Amino acid sequence: MEPSQVTIIGSGLIGRSWAMVFAAGGFRVKLYDIAQEQLTTALENIRKQMQEMEKSGVLKGALSAEQQLALISVCTDLKAAVEGATFIQECTPENLELKKKIFGQLDVIVGDSVILSSSTSCLLPSKLFTGLKHVKQCIVSHPVNPPYFVPLVEIVPHPETDPSTTERTYALMKKIGQSPVKLNREIEGFVLNRLQYAVISEAWRLVGEGVISPTDLDLVMSDGLGMRYAFIGPLETMHLNAEGVSSYCERYAEGMKLVLNTFGPVPEFSGETVQKVNQALSEKIPVAPKALDARRKWRDECLTGLAKLKTQMKSD
Repeated sequence: MEPSQVTIIGSGLIGRSWAMVFAAGGFRVKLYDIAQEQLTTALENIRKQMQEMEKSGVLKGALSAEQQLALISVCTDLKAAVEGATFIQECTPENLELKKKIFGQLDVIVGDSVILSSSTSCLLPSKLFTGLKHVKQCIVSHPVNPPYFVPLVEIVPHPETDPSTTERTYALMKKIGQSPVKLNREIEGFVLNRLQYAVISEAWRLVGEGVISPTDLDLVMSDGLGMRYAFIGPLETMHLNAEGVSSYCERYAEGMKLVLNTFGPVPEFSGETVQKVNQALSEKIPVAPKALDARRKWRDECLTGLAKLKTQMKSD
């Protein structure tokens, strides 16, 4: 699949990041939103980010920042925005009714070959796409925030999605440098958030029960598990920590079950633990736009450096 143009619906953080990813891959991008002011701000933000990354030598793709920027245009008319596109990525706020409204509008104006894709992080395809005339062309392509720096994309089909839609979407994501994974069926939270929420849930319980401080808890992940997980997943970790997965299970299954049986119920994420975690994190990173933006910039620089290292290691 080699579309010359993609359309991004929504010019917020995720929409801007998708536009940059596709432009880095050499695709013409039409960025749609309902207000010209929002689009103007989005373009300014994209230009600033691309120029900064080019100066730092971390800009993606073979094209210069100016060449990539030239591939991105904006539009406030939905019909005009999707004209000529063979892939449409919706990036509106995580609101079911709003997304259904958008896909209902798209369903009326698109042809039979365009792929309708959503960036939703938690809304099931069956809730988004059921009843659409072009349901076979609908799919979820859930990125990780921020998509430009973290390449994973979860591809989640509707029960009626045509297999060719899944394959074409997977090929497109590979082409633009992302790391797509296919889910065989929809499930609440998809896979990434199910794993993430499992970690958050136990982290919350450990802090709430006074076992460990919030800052030390984060250190367990960043300087412990996260060091491995940046390169290998939990299943390969099992495989390498013994003489294969079968050996690991023989050795550690009883111990794992013993620990897992002590896990408590799903936390409420409220009350004293919220105050404890918020206080600790606010001391480290004040809840002020300037401080948060600076930390996010640092995070993105770290992710860029890690991505470069992983690419280099793969090529070696």
